[in-house]
Amino acid sequence: MEAEKIRESVLARRPSAHMTRMTAVLVFILFSTILLFPACRQGRSGHSLVVAGSTSIQPFADKWAEVFMEKRPDLVVDVQGGGSSAGIQAVKTGAAQIGMSSRELKEDEQDLFQVEVARDGLAIIVHPDNPLNNLTIEQVKSIFVGEITSWETLNGQKKLITVVVREEGSGTRGAFQELVMGKSRITKKAIVQDSNGTVREIVSRDPNAIGFISLGLVNDQVKALALNGVPPSEEAILSKEYRLVRPFLFLTKEAPTGLAKEFIDFVLSPEIQELVHKEGLIPVRREQGSRV
Repeated sequence: MEAEKIRESVLARRPSAHMTRMTAVLVFILFSTILLFPACRQGRSGHSLVVAGSTSIQPFADKWAEVFMEKRPDLVVDVQGGGSSAGIQAVKTGAAQIGMSSRELKEDEQDLFQVEVARDGLAIIVHPDNPLNNLTIEQVKSIFVGEITSWETLNGQKKLITVVVREEGSGTRGAFQELVMGKSRITKKAIVQDSNGTVREIVSRDPNAIGFISLGLVNDQVKALALNGVPPSEEAILSKEYRLVRPFLFLTKEAPTGLAKEFIDFVLSPEIQELVHKEGLIPVRREQGSRV
């Protein structure tokens, strides 16, 4: 009797033929999915484009990509930030097909093919309640160096100035350094932020703050100051009266081809250049780039 009970117990634990077949089917489906997944990914990657770099260009490029994908739903344009320097490296290493830079290329970056897709003014911004409306370039430099630390000599208010800047490597900071600071260094007491949006947010909440952002991103949360008596406007930029102007560049390793060329041509088309204008940037209508 004891042997019979053991035999029945073993039989009860043994999987039925039906269960064995079901397990085999599930295992087959699992391994088939694992094997096919990379192939699916590889197939989709041929219809995708990575655009990476300047966080100044990123919000605009997001909109351009959205319009592009509405016309070409079979394609995917993945727009990423990281800063101008990161975008340049991404193109050089092949991590992105198109890099975005909101500053002129340095000497060791000149091997890249560049296309200017828009131009942008750099705006010096303060809180809307700040009574100040104008600064000279030298005053701006003195503030960001840390020589002028109080608003008293500028607007009569005995308040310490909160300096807000972009991080090292950003195109916005690079342009500001070149156009305003020259060889002088920004004060180490400055609050450093990783995007134009966060700089704007801090200045909008601090009546004593001053910062710099893309002119195209200025809204009613902040006030853009005139420089040397010239307000930041399209007319002043085109007439070259307003000095703080920088390029918005798309970069590729070689002359663009395929999907990269298609997207760049689309951004340079009258449709998107009109959108560029509505977004507060200065449009360009140039079909070819250059390797300087």
